Amino acid sequence: MSLEEIRKIRLDKLETVKKAGFNPYPAATSRTHSAAQAVAAFSELSQVNQKIVLAGRVRSLREHGGSTFAHVEDGTGLIQIYFKKDELGEERYKFFLENFDVGDFIEAVGVLFQTKKGEITLRVSDFKMLAKSLLPLPEKWHGLTDVEERLRKRYLDLIMAPEIRELFVKKNIFWQSFRNYLLERGFMEVDTPALETVPGGADAEPFVTRYNALDMDVYLRISLELPLKKLIVGGFEKVFEIGKIFRNEGISAEHLQDYLQLEFYWAYADYETLMEFVEAMYKKMIQDVTGGLVTAFKGQTIDWSGKWPRVDYFELANRELGIDLEKQSRDELFALAQKHNLNPEPHLGWGRLVDLIFKKQIRHKLVQPIFLMNPPVEIEPLAKRLENNPRKVQRVQVVACGTELGKGFSELNDPIDQRERFEEQMKLREQGDKEAQRLDEDFLIALEYGMPPTAGFGVSERLFAVLMDKPVRETVFFPAMKPKT
Repeated sequence: MSLEEIRKIRLDKLETVKKAGFNPYPAATSRTHSAAQAVAAFSELSQVNQKIVLAGRVRSLREHGGSTFAHVEDGTGLIQIYFKKDELGEERYKFFLENFDVGDFIEAVGVLFQTKKGEITLRVSDFKMLAKSLLPLPEKWHGLTDVEERLRKRYLDLIMAPEIRELFVKKNIFWQSFRNYLLERGFMEVDTPALETVPGGADAEPFVTRYNALDMDVYLRISLELPLKKLIVGGFEKVFEIGKIFRNEGISAEHLQDYLQLEFYWAYADYETLMEFVEAMYKKMIQDVTGGLVTAFKGQTIDWSGKWPRVDYFELANRELGIDLEKQSRDELFALAQKHNLNPEPHLGWGRLVDLIFKKQIRHKLVQPIFLMNPPVEIEPLAKRLENNPRKVQRVQVVACGTELGKGFSELNDPIDQRERFEEQMKLREQGDKEAQRLDEDFLIALEYGMPPTAGFGVSERLFAVLMDKPVRETVFFPAMKPKT
């Protein structure tokens, strides 16, 4: 039977329910217990034959002569319900059989009992329809290997695969753990605008939109950084935001165009303080989400429990490559990148070439968690320089599973140096680098009023995807998808 034929039959049933004087989509239900609550309170409720009301989606129907068993699912689990013709009456029982389908939402009134097989069950004395489903649930969804189809119809994925619902329960724990950790340590959660006149705080190409009321083009933010640092200038000492950011770049197993990111800023702290804080925060979150400190990623065991090593960016790169990158000229680095088939773009400067080589040749080998420190100044225009080597900056990345899983700085608070760095970035933009940062005059003015020494850190939902050993788009409810052709 085709989908349209099934839908036509269900539409006919819908009309039957209406003609019988029942609303197939009522606004309210009298539910007294969830499935889990009913099971947990079974001994107490069954002893006194207390009537309760359950509600949920019908997931199975099994008719046996004058009785029918069904399983009903709500957000807490499955519970069995039992319809008996002798108790409901022939007319009411027939109404149920002829008009209810798997997929419908039902409210069922009755008392709990235990079947001979030991299953806790509701003996139904009354019922009503809460929502008529017009399309059938898929029968073979569990074996569906077409990831694109699963993601396009995520609502079916959630209905048919309990493990997918559990994934998003864990994702909620992921963000709440971070949030609670920061709140308990005196950080204040804030909310800053998603529309900006100058997109800043990251190397990324923005989305452009139109602000009709102000008659101007604006950008969807690519970072949370600059507004949060303005709050530090304004006198707050500990702030954080968990918010959506938008980057108009390619899709990959690690990248989305719009995603959630946490950033926090901490006055009178530096990146050394940051590392101790972040390591403890991550370990608490991983324990909360997974129940332990050992996870799996692409067949490898990742142990988060030990003290994370602090590794110098250039020392690691020089050891792995067998050359001293700091002594290479820009042209020598470009030739090296070409030798390794990294396709360097002609406009890349010395620092970006170093980072390209590092990302493509070294980072994928870093499996266990480390703190990667002190990269070239050109790739982090918002971080403080090392006092003993101004060619490097006080940046730290959490690196594990071959990718970056969070990064932070001792934040640059010298307005003169910051302006010069922005100007260098603008030159890169003129040379064709669309991801180079823009000069933000308002942020520079804010810095000129003075910002105390500050540490900042950001982490995105990529970390959760890695903990779950999944591509990041499979860990969001509704990822962007190409239209079906």
